[in-house]
Amino acid sequence: MSKSVKKVLLITKPETPEAQALCSKIADFFTERGIEVLISLNRRERNGYPFEKDGSFDLVVVLGGDGTLIGVARRMHPHGIPLVGINLGRVGFLTHFSPDDWYEGMERILAGNYEISGRMALDFCVRRSGRVVHKGTVVNDLVIGRGSLARLVRLSIVYEGTVVTTLRSDGLIVSTPFGSTAYCISAGGPLVHPDLQAYCITAICPFLSRFSPLVLPTEEHLVIRVEEGGDAKLTEDGQKGFSLATGDEVEIIRSRNDILMVSEPASRYFDKLKTKGFLAER
Repeated sequence: MSKSVKKVLLITKPETPEAQALCSKIADFFTERGIEVLISLNRRERNGYPFEKDGSFDLVVVLGGDGTLIGVARRMHPHGIPLVGINLGRVGFLTHFSPDDWYEGMERILAGNYEISGRMALDFCVRRSGRVVHKGTVVNDLVIGRGSLARLVRLSIVYEGTVVTTLRSDGLIVSTPFGSTAYCISAGGPLVHPDLQAYCITAICPFLSRFSPLVLPTEEHLVIRVEEGGDAKLTEDGQKGFSLATGDEVEIIRSRNDILMVSEPASRYFDKLKTKGFLAER
């Protein structure tokens, strides 16, 4: 389902002249068509990111790589505004357009020739002695792993109130399908189509145990319990960290609200898997 675009937020990387030049071209593109445009740098200020409290836009255009898009998606998550990414990074798997084809893509969007897809996010909290000490939302993944020391952590996976398994490893990745092409696949996890609703659980270097990646329904809560790991760490989308203690429980649930993205044809998704090296052709 698409809607008329009358007000656009452009978010761009602050440190690259290439991004600034392209941002100016895109802003002119919208202004010439009578569309209100606000430009914001993807840079934290004293009171947070300047764009994260404004939900009055019809479309958010993000200039950057996958990491930039993920960070913006997490901050704009409460507003339910569709995002579209223009790749200025290295991989660009999650972004929609390149600096060479954005013009045609934006023309299609303004003509209403686009759809919006929901991508599940994960809400989580850290309980310590029964008290919530930290919480948040992630778009790609949560990683519960060892800290600065090269020592294993012992973690339990609890699903539907049942201990599925306890293992020693460098950590566990709990990924969304949208984020399965990131750290999850690098650690030997599954490729999961982003239209699905599932927890993707992958162990990082499990010790003396065989742990096949798990794909579980999101109807139930998932808990990762730190059984042993003095300097364990929780990493959120590879961008934020929180120190964990032995006995901490990381409770995870599918977020009530999805991340909204301009959707792409199914064929483009599989083409990306091939061109980015996730699928090999003989």
